[in-house]
Amino acid sequence: MPHILALDQGTTSSRAIVFDERGRIVTVAQKEFTQLFPKAGWVEHDPQEIWASQVGVAIEALGRSGLRARDIAGIGITNQRETTIVWDRETGAPVYNAIVWQDRRTADYCEALKARGAGPLIQRKTGLLVDAYFSASKIHWILANVPGAGARAAAGQLAFGTVDAWLIWKLTGGTRHVTDVSNASRTMLFDIHAGQWDDELLRLFEVPASMLPEVRSSSERYGSASTSLGLGDIPIAGVAGDQQAALFGQMCLRPGMSKNTYGTGCFLLQNVGPTARPSTHQLVSTIAWRIGGRTEYALEGSVFIGGAVVQWLRDGLGIIRTAAEVEPLATSVPDTGGVYIVPAFAGLGAPHWDPFARGAMFGLTRGTSAAHIARAALESIAFQVADLMDAMTADSGIGLTELRVDGGAAANDTLMQMQADFLGAPVVRPAITETTALGAAYLAGLAVGVWQSADELIGQWQVDRRFEPRLAAAQVRATRQRWSAAVDRSRRWDMGSGTGPAAS
Repeated sequence: MPHILALDQGTTSSRAIVFDERGRIVTVAQKEFTQLFPKAGWVEHDPQEIWASQVGVAIEALGRSGLRARDIAGIGITNQRETTIVWDRETGAPVYNAIVWQDRRTADYCEALKARGAGPLIQRKTGLLVDAYFSASKIHWILANVPGAGARAAAGQLAFGTVDAWLIWKLTGGTRHVTDVSNASRTMLFDIHAGQWDDELLRLFEVPASMLPEVRSSSERYGSASTSLGLGDIPIAGVAGDQQAALFGQMCLRPGMSKNTYGTGCFLLQNVGPTARPSTHQLVSTIAWRIGGRTEYALEGSVFIGGAVVQWLRDGLGIIRTAAEVEPLATSVPDTGGVYIVPAFAGLGAPHWDPFARGAMFGLTRGTSAAHIARAALESIAFQVADLMDAMTADSGIGLTELRVDGGAAANDTLMQMQADFLGAPVVRPAITETTALGAAYLAGLAVGVWQSADELIGQWQVDRRFEPRLAAAQVRATRQRWSAAVDRSRRWDMGSGTGPAAS
């Protein structure tokens, strides 16, 4: 029986999962790695630690499975997107830490681009809104601020990649510098309509074309793992950014089908078919995947702080010891007692796009308890996703029939019920919630012949639980109005304060 090894390189951990030909999990290995916060609003990772943790769990998962490298038909890669790594082509050494997608150091630079009128051009070509979230401004910062980096890049000595390209480079011993279309579409340098890097955007961001990886489809053979790694010479055959991989793993293959991933952030994607659909409601158009010469597009809304608000309750406030404790604490009270949390710790993503918003808590009284705060934290996740879905429905003109969900926080029944209530539509959790890794495995398996077509995979998707909305529409409307008022009060908080991105 053929198997697929999926490498799931996330924001806080690296995982490896072995799947069998029926899409079932055989083994999982996972390792957290260090989060670096050198200044307020800055978030970095050590690229070498990313690599070491990822190859380590790959070997561990293979060992636990009892399988040998020859039993693995292919490797699929899915990754935290937009995170930017620049390295020396000769030595393979990074010139700086990876600048993570959450990082806000280039917020002022992006504001200046918008003031210069670059926003419409960038959105028309890339489908993206100008924001520090995406890769281009991060590359620009590295070249401008790391001594000698600009000159080395101009001389063709440096390579840029999102995390997928970095992993492929390392897996193949530096012989392959490639990415897939889904990751390329998140850089703000890629024309999603022409399907190629754009010279005008490269000039705008002062990025030499020689730095860029070759762009390939999401399901094909990119090269093989170096035998020196202990992984044999398994072909690397599937790549997609984590949210596009989850959309594929959720079998959202028809226009209008939507999924939300509850991870560190929240990422809502809707398949819109073979033609990119521009957004007028502060969402982004992105490439979902390209398979066999056919490109599919998606609308996407991103929430910067989703499950990370639970980590904050644990690590910042200390009101829970483990993430799992948040649900029983939240359900120990019937409501939030009027408390609203806006978790804009790294600014607000879609549909607000305010890099200067900051986290806030409203409605506190002497009667407020840790339980009320925990419940408000969960509600903040569901509120943000509901805001995204409103914008997406307005853009696509397609009413929501159900929302498919995955990610770590999707296991929280209370949160999923809140989500169904705020959306007024069913929320469907699949039997396998590891849909990000599963999507990467499916893409790799299609390329190496484990599966013959995407249609063959649809029957493998099974429902674990369906959450139907319970709250009255009037109650939902009133609660969401109060949430919107809280969001308005948190916006533009750090403008000119001397402490945030505006001053960095």
